[in-house]
Amino acid sequence: MRKPLIDYVAVFRALPGMVALLTPDLIYADANDDFLRLAGRTREQLLGRYIFDVFPENPNDPAAAGMRETRESMLRVVATGERDTMALLRYDIEDSHRPGVWREHYWSPVNAPVHGPDGHVALVVHRVEEVTELIHARGGPNGGARARVLEAELYTRARELQEVNERLRRAHAHEREVALALQAAMLPAPGPTGPHAAAVRYRPAVGALNVCGDWYDLVDLPGDNLAVAVGDVVGHGLAAACTMGQLRSALSAACRVADGPAQAVEALGLYARFVEGAEATSVVTTFIDWDSHTITYSCAGHPPPALVHHDGTVTFLDQATDPPLAARPEHLPRPQARIGFTEGATLVLYTDGLIERRDEDIDAGLARLAASLTHHRRSAPEPLADALLADLLPTAGTTDDTALIVLRL
Repeated sequence: MRKPLIDYVAVFRALPGMVALLTPDLIYADANDDFLRLAGRTREQLLGRYIFDVFPENPNDPAAAGMRETRESMLRVVATGERDTMALLRYDIEDSHRPGVWREHYWSPVNAPVHGPDGHVALVVHRVEEVTELIHARGGPNGGARARVLEAELYTRARELQEVNERLRRAHAHEREVALALQAAMLPAPGPTGPHAAAVRYRPAVGALNVCGDWYDLVDLPGDNLAVAVGDVVGHGLAAACTMGQLRSALSAACRVADGPAQAVEALGLYARFVEGAEATSVVTTFIDWDSHTITYSCAGHPPPALVHHDGTVTFLDQATDPPLAARPEHLPRPQARIGFTEGATLVLYTDGLIERRDEDIDAGLARLAASLTHHRRSAPEPLADALLADLLPTAGTTDDTALIVLRL
């Protein structure tokens, strides 16, 4: 059977209930027939105009807050890409035929994003249900004074809930800013690595509460050798960022005195048992010996580093894997393995935000990574790091952080 052609413009115009489309700048792009009818405006009076030029706030109501709250809700949708449901709202409308005459209106609004091909918000769907008649009926002749009191209490509680939600959003946004600032301070650009170019990247998760505990580090070793590590603390927010800072510092110190990466990870695991929130942290550490052209590595519950050879083949360093830090009750030595490399190869360490997706097996993410590395194998570390993020991270962002190190050997 042939699929019927659907006129989506006609469908939108015929939708029941009031629905309007606005640009991220809050300019009307379209409105359905019910919106025009119930708002008392023509399509020509809306399209191409700023929402609050069409519907200004009632100047005769000193307690009016509808414009501010509606604008903040819509801008949150644009910023976060997530739906925002508002509390019951009073927003009076000026009579289009009688300037200066304002009609009392109560609304129940919902604002939702429409994402464009680039993953950013292209339009805001503004759906409102007018409940003015319901509010008035509750206090009408059949409702009595008690119903009117209940109506006022309901409206007051809705406003209080909206204010509490706004305070929580501000508090969460502040926590995210602090956590990001802390992570930026503890994840500086790499220091001198001699003739071996390196690039580092950190991408925070999408969402106000999803700052995580990913980290990277490059540590000078005796003999001008180098240790390279990445790790991932379980959890979100400021607490995870603080735990990350403690573990990163401890591993940096351990690498400088350990005989190899396994001993460094073993020491970190013992330390993690006494750090709140450090349980189940994953980490991988590599010791690079320039004279022998070898990489010695140890992995504790972390995705394997990738070694990109001259011909574009990719070897995952997965021969020394062990459970995450403090994940088992008894203390056992950590394993390590060694692999050779030729000058000009590329070593890539990363956290799971780069490859893992909730709806697929990790092998699919590793295959994507290998394909991208092969495709961009001739790129220097800086453009290669950018290419990996562009190829592997969803355009709308992920719910997990991503740390990345690219080192030319």
